[in-house]
Amino acid sequence: MAHPRLTPRVQRRAALAASGWVALAATALPGGSPARWIPVLAFVVLAPGLALLLPQPLGLRPGARLEALALAAPVSLSVATLVATTLFLAKAFSLTLFLVVLALFVSVVAILPGVPLPAATRGAVERDGARPAGIRGLPFRVPRSRTRGAGGGG
Repeated sequence: MAHPRLTPRVQRRAALAASGWVALAATALPGGSPARWIPVLAFVVLAPGLALLLPQPLGLRPGARLEALALAAPVSLSVATLVATTLFLAKAFSLTLFLVVLALFVSVVAILPGVPLPAATRGAVERDGARPAGIRGLPFRVPRSRTRGAGGGG
């Protein structure tokens, strides 16, 4: 019986969902070890934002990929701040509970389609075959700039 192949998109979503649980498992390592804090830091700073932004239904163009990556960190930190604040207000904050809540959030959100990005369809990246706005598109004539000679006179 043939096994269904996982598409790269599904593999990325699964890796994103698993990243939180890997970060949580890394907390069992000795304190201060880079093998402990690097996965946790990378997960908290990038994973929630990537889970929210990257599973786009039609994929992303190169400019939109850069936009999503640049936007992932502030969105991730915002989600992490909301989770941490909620846990502090509930007087239940601990690193373990914080990572469990974030890992659950990322696991659920990675399944859903991403938040639409403006550059995915227009804006920062011109569509293929689209004519860039230039002088020909203006309804009036733009005078050409004149360069002065070496004498500087007018």
